[in-house]
Amino acid sequence: MTIPCEYKKTNYLRMKEIVFIVEESQDGGYFARAVNQSIITQGETMEELRNMISDAVRCHFEETEMPKLIHLQR
Repeated sequence: MTIPCEYKKTNYLRMKEIVFIVEESQDGGYFARAVNQSIITQGETMEELRNMISDAVRCHFEETEMPKLIHLQR
């Protein structure tokens, strides 16, 4: 059985890392949006935002698909 190339590529990228773009909110605090995934979250402080991102990633992915690295870019 041959696994389609696009499946291998998608699965590999999910397993490796996920990148979030972090911006300051106009109302105060911060929000983060994942690149190439449908994940958006917010927090009042950077520490709270990091916790919210970790929680959102755990909720979004199955354990076997969980990214090994989470990168934040400002």
